[in-house]
Amino acid sequence: MLTTTRNSETAQLFRSTVRLADPVARSLLSLLLLVITLLLSQVVCAQAQTELKHAEPADTFRIVDTAPVVVNGKVRFHVVGVSAYPAKRRAHETARRIEALAQDSKFDPKTLRVEDTGNFHQIFPGESGKAILSVLEADAEFEGIRRTVLAETLRISIAESINNYRHDRQPAVLRKNALYALGSTVVLIALLLGVFWGFRRLNGFLERRVKRYMENLETRSQRIFRGEQLWGLLLGALQMLRVLVVMFLVYVFVNFALSLFPQTRYTAHTLLQFVASPLGGMVDAVINFIPSLVFLVVLFFITRYELKLARVVFTAIENKRLQIKRFEADWAWPTYRIVRVGIILFALVIAYPFIPGSESAAFKGVSVLLGVLFSLGSTSVISNVIAGYTMTYRRAFRIGDRVKIGATVGDVAEMRVLVTHLRTPKNEEVVIPNSTILNGEVTNYSTMARDQGLILHTTVGIGYDVPWRQVEAMLLLAAERTEGFLKEPKPFIRQKLLADFAVNYELNAYCDDASRMMELHTGMCRNIQDVFNENGVQIMSPVYMGDPAEPKVVPKELWYTPPATEQG
Repeated sequence: MLTTTRNSETAQLFRSTVRLADPVARSLLSLLLLVITLLLSQVVCAQAQTELKHAEPADTFRIVDTAPVVVNGKVRFHVVGVSAYPAKRRAHETARRIEALAQDSKFDPKTLRVEDTGNFHQIFPGESGKAILSVLEADAEFEGIRRTVLAETLRISIAESINNYRHDRQPAVLRKNALYALGSTVVLIALLLGVFWGFRRLNGFLERRVKRYMENLETRSQRIFRGEQLWGLLLGALQMLRVLVVMFLVYVFVNFALSLFPQTRYTAHTLLQFVASPLGGMVDAVINFIPSLVFLVVLFFITRYELKLARVVFTAIENKRLQIKRFEADWAWPTYRIVRVGIILFALVIAYPFIPGSESAAFKGVSVLLGVLFSLGSTSVISNVIAGYTMTYRRAFRIGDRVKIGATVGDVAEMRVLVTHLRTPKNEEVVIPNSTILNGEVTNYSTMARDQGLILHTTVGIGYDVPWRQVEAMLLLAAERTEGFLKEPKPFIRQKLLADFAVNYELNAYCDDASRMMELHTGMCRNIQDVFNENGVQIMSPVYMGDPAEPKVVPKELWYTPPATEQG
């Protein structure tokens, strides 16, 4: 009642506030409502548990030894036993005395009498004879009535038992029950034949109609669903249903036939209890579970609503309809996944006490076992997951970037929670664990290419006899001829080293497309060779013994010596 009142007040406050709020505020207030509602429920549960702990201790329950007194195949009443005289023995001897009186045709059940001896009541078969049953104070306590009332009630029950015993064993009654049993056998055989006939007709109907539909379904689904497998599952379900129907009919017949005769009536009662007790327990469990089920259903819809609400908010962030300071749009979906997992875990924690069997030792043992197995086998998985989200917020790279991770150069094709997929320039797919990326060095060629341009460079060695101004002019000309380099910023030259036999010049040029790195670098090297050959300048090899008699240059008329072509 306390939970309902508080929740209604919270809901009223929420509705009055929402009328004045914008969509984003409504989203945040809805999330706040979920938190408040669940916390209030936990507070109420904690208060209830505290009250139970401080309540006065109830009377100590004790196990009572009882046994049924079965006469003529029916349970007439129960008796209580003690350690010196167990209930089972007492019930058996009482039933034997009642049946002995029933077998005595001279005994009149109306002569049964009850006598109060002070500490207990006794039921006698007339004015003389041994007592049939002593009614103890423990019997009265077990039944919850006064001992005098219980003794009189048992006297009437014993008299009815004797009359029923004699009636059920009359020849006319036995013949009538035998005819009933024979008739029920005929009905059972007819029903079984009808069941088998009906299922055969049903199989034929399904084979003509449903099997053809399953074959068409297999064709339409491009063989995702196999018609033979679906047909086999359907036949298996029909066979199981047929077996259940047959078992039910046989059970009903056996129980009815056994209940007709006094000698087997208790067996029929036992068979009925075998089925009725579990079913009754299941029905009671379902009824008792209804309040928890209502709570779980409400929690499910609240959680589902909050997940949809979170999805709307982060979709707006991704589409830049909702902007949060210093929160990048690329972070929307990774953050949504984290929030979604948090909402689901929070809901599971709240729902756990209301799940059937959650307090049982078996459920707890399985939970602990799964937790241990998960903790032992998921260390690397968790590290990769954490690394994946860390890289997302570090913004090391994004899909489509040209990167170098370790010794692998390629374009980022896909970023997952556990791994990252790279596609190399040779069209190879490389899968790298996120933990490896987080602990290693990452070179991103695309980041600066988009903003300021990526610098591609190459080094050539030219002899000291060539003026450096001429060399730099030729290198800049080669960069200018290379299509794809930016005009601004302009290419530039650096002299890296005055070596023993040559000067090492480095040509640097800007490009805005990192995916063309190799293509542009190749074009740059080709144009350098062409320009130097045009101007008769020899590119020095790393080490040589002396200057050759003639410069080692390729004249222009030999540039396209077969099989080279102008297009190549």
